[in-house]
Amino acid sequence: MIFVTVGSQKFQFNRLLKKIDELIDEGVITEEVFAQTGASDYIPKNYSYEPFLDRETFAQKISECDKVITHGGTGVIIGSVKKGKKVLATPRYAKYGEHVDDHQLQLLQQFDDLGIIIACYDLDKLGDKYKELCTAKLNPYTSNTHELIDSIEDFIKSNIKE
Repeated sequence: MIFVTVGSQKFQFNRLLKKIDELIDEGVITEEVFAQTGASDYIPKNYSYEPFLDRETFAQKISECDKVITHGGTGVIIGSVKKGKKVLATPRYAKYGEHVDDHQLQLLQQFDDLGIIIACYDLDKLGDKYKELCTAKLNPYTSNTHELIDSIEDFIKSNIKE
């Protein structure tokens, strides 16, 4: 199953939801799809959806799927790759009223550079990126939290006056 999620903020992401319908119509996507559509007003024609999911149901959908198609939200991307899911992410753009700025573009570029997701910067290429996702060997996510904590501890120790 493919889990599509566009987040729960006040911004719509109709372009992505429409494109998923198109790819199903074209036979590019043949798997079952379920979407969390958020504040979008587009009504999917070819797949099941709910506007908002509680945490438990959201976690269940992540567990059930093998692929996640999402916006450029850090939380869903990190949460999905930590669970071993293949992630295809596309940024929301301010010019389409999908967000206040284009910060998701920069976030996706970082994840893309690490090779832990497939990023799609142009929705016209979503079908090709989906096909790439199906065969991709993505890098596992590794947290650098311990390195950061060690670095802070080293800094503190080196600056303590005895």
